[in-house]
Amino acid sequence: MKSNNKYISTIKALAVALLPVAASVVSLSCERDEVLIDIEQTQVAEPVFTDIYGFYLLNEGNMGSNKASLDYFDATEGVYYRNIYAERNPTVVKELGDVGNDLQIYGNKMYAVINCSHKMEVLTPDSAKRITQVDIPNCRYVKGHGGYVYVSSYVGPVQIDPTAPVGAVFKVDTLSLAVVDTVEVGYQPEEMAVIGDRLYVANSGGYHVPEYDNRISVIDLNTFDVTDVITVEQSANYHRLDSDSKGRLWLSSRGDYYGSVSNLYVIDPESKKVIKTMDVPVSDMWADGDTLYVISTEWSYVTGNNDVSYAKVDMESMEVIDRNIIKDGTDKSIKLPYGIAVDPVSKDFYVSDAKSYVISGTLYCFDKDGYLKWKQTSGQIPAHFAFRGRVEYKE
Repeated sequence: MKSNNKYISTIKALAVALLPVAASVVSLSCERDEVLIDIEQTQVAEPVFTDIYGFYLLNEGNMGSNKASLDYFDATEGVYYRNIYAERNPTVVKELGDVGNDLQIYGNKMYAVINCSHKMEVLTPDSAKRITQVDIPNCRYVKGHGGYVYVSSYVGPVQIDPTAPVGAVFKVDTLSLAVVDTVEVGYQPEEMAVIGDRLYVANSGGYHVPEYDNRISVIDLNTFDVTDVITVEQSANYHRLDSDSKGRLWLSSRGDYYGSVSNLYVIDPESKKVIKTMDVPVSDMWADGDTLYVISTEWSYVTGNNDVSYAKVDMESMEVIDRNIIKDGTDKSIKLPYGIAVDPVSKDFYVSDAKSYVISGTLYCFDKDGYLKWKQTSGQIPAHFAFRGRVEYKE
């Protein structure tokens, strides 16, 4: 059921006060597309010229600390720049905000979802200058498709609450940058995937612990109504969602952190059946064509420990092809792998380490064979990547 006025009122009611952060910075101009970036820079690699100019990395920042930040790696210079948002937007006194939860370049704009600040920042991809912000309560993830970006939202306040309301997906016009529609989905929705004219939404139910949600909401993009629901009986508390070239869904579950463990499922959206349970835990995943790169930092209240693992999956055959993607032992230095991304041209892959969550993280770059090329200190809780190049990547 759609409801616009209800959520517009909710947006106004959920404004948050963030502490101002003062910054004193110097700018540096790059020739390619006028990328103006922070003087805080490190030469980490030799310049490389491909269809990929570089990537942005959104650092979440510890919740409540107002430390979300944006880094940029310029592949054409081999230079890593830290905290560019504050330098490029000196009049935004509260800076990027509290908890950077997702990042995507779609069309000629970049969208940064700032969860606990209840907003989506809209930026220029060439210079990270702010265009505007779109107010969306407790927003989580963004998906661009067909001239719109779709943003999942928990809707209610940021707190565990068995009476928390159902979530919603907000439809934002990429020209007017206005919310043009909303639709209610399941409880605490997370990532989304598009197949044909349908938007699939993974619901977690995370605020209703231990009564997690076990449904995928199916939205008809022509009418923007929920027209179907896929119930996955095998597990609940869903998080990551992607699709493959055969039109199948790849869904991750966080488990319940006790007896039910994190897992990865392949689902046929037509029959609404689980085709295969992969027995691969997932914290984050990145699809490069039909190859899925997976990292997992799986917490257990039973053991009181994090179990860390890596995997590479052939999405076409639905087979695990590698359980040890880092070949040189560097994985022993990575305390809490948090984010992963793959360069679509070079096939270099990146793993971010959140360390203790309260200090600066580290970004590791590996070549396609799993050997370390360089590493660099990042912001706090480095997490979400967006590649910038001649064509769009990772829609």
